[in-house]
Amino acid sequence: MNSKIHELYKFSPKLVEIAETAEKNCMDAFARTDAVAEYNGAKVLKAFADNKVNESCFYESTGYGYTDIGRDVIDSVFAQALGTEDALVRFNFVSGTHALSVALFGVLRTGEKMVSITGKPYDTLEEVIGLSGEKGNGSLMDFGVEYGQVDLNEDGTPKLDEITKAVKGAKIAYIQRSRGYSLRGAFTVADIEKMIKAAKLGNPDIIIMIDNCYGEFIEEREPTSVGADIIIGSLIKNAGGGIARTGGYIAGRKDLVELCSYRLTCVGMGKEVGCTLGMNREMLLGLFFAPDVVANAVKTSIFASELFTMLGFECSPRKDDARGDIITAVKLGDEEKLCAFCCGIQKGAPVDSYVVPEPWDMPGYTSKVIMAAGAFTGGASIELSADAPLREPYAVWMQGGITFTSGRLGVMLAAQEMIDKGLISL
Repeated sequence: MNSKIHELYKFSPKLVEIAETAEKNCMDAFARTDAVAEYNGAKVLKAFADNKVNESCFYESTGYGYTDIGRDVIDSVFAQALGTEDALVRFNFVSGTHALSVALFGVLRTGEKMVSITGKPYDTLEEVIGLSGEKGNGSLMDFGVEYGQVDLNEDGTPKLDEITKAVKGAKIAYIQRSRGYSLRGAFTVADIEKMIKAAKLGNPDIIIMIDNCYGEFIEEREPTSVGADIIIGSLIKNAGGGIARTGGYIAGRKDLVELCSYRLTCVGMGKEVGCTLGMNREMLLGLFFAPDVVANAVKTSIFASELFTMLGFECSPRKDDARGDIITAVKLGDEEKLCAFCCGIQKGAPVDSYVVPEPWDMPGYTSKVIMAAGAFTGGASIELSADAPLREPYAVWMQGGITFTSGRLGVMLAAQEMIDKGLISL
């Protein structure tokens, strides 16, 4: 790191020394990350060329959007880049949870069953399924959908034999690739392949649905290459490349994507309608940037893991571990350290760096949550951010970094904040 940068941010000399060592320790992991980005970038570029992306794809439509060429091209480009038959990519998806909800309601019917084979889903899906919230609010359970769950082993690995038994008679086997607010590792494509084989052994007709949030372009292949039927994600995470201001995608088998499109719009119209209001260009540009932006986020995450390991904290994953998403979890041990870490991340943000994060009762979460996220796009966790529920073991989940330069600075500012408050002694 340039010594002039140290002066700009007034980093502790000892922290700079540790950070420089940490970065050197990460060079092999960085090289592997860059190699994945190189392949994925080529894959995305070919999808653009094969589907003849041109300037007319950027034009906005209004009203019904019947003549929106770009909307249909975007679906085809995403489908090819993600290795699927079809895709539904829309700015109308307000979040990843919304896209997941559309997919679940689109495919499931009364009397059918979904089984989460990676334990309890992320907090925001609990009310969608009916695991929490008031009865009668329109959850899947309210509509007569059954729910089953296969918990993970204590070490965070799937119980393959139990999966085979649990999916008998079910319609959907649901896999959450990322960890949510747990300390298990995110699942790699190889991990997912084992779960899919176990599920298909118990029920050859089971539909494999995957929450792919935070996982796109982490590896050279996506879960659809190992048998997943449908994958879902958000455009303000990996797949939007820090450019898309909103939106999400559902990609997979053509028949399933069509059912999901009926839920997003209405039966009989599906993907054929929906104006884009000038959003096409940034969704395409975001996808084009996504492989390199994801690589920057992964390198930021690798660096954070090594730096905070050297500072004495337990981090997951470690720098050389196989990764299934862009996230690093750091066990900080108490509320004061957790809040200081988030304050430091906020100070490294390009937007709202002066804001002090405070824990609050965030909609869809069962505990108070603190979030550091000074982003160009509200809530965009492909941009450097950190968040955590205020509960044991007071771990923080850090993700994003659209450039490695800014991501590294944010991570160092998190450490410096803890040093300044006497919570880390060097």
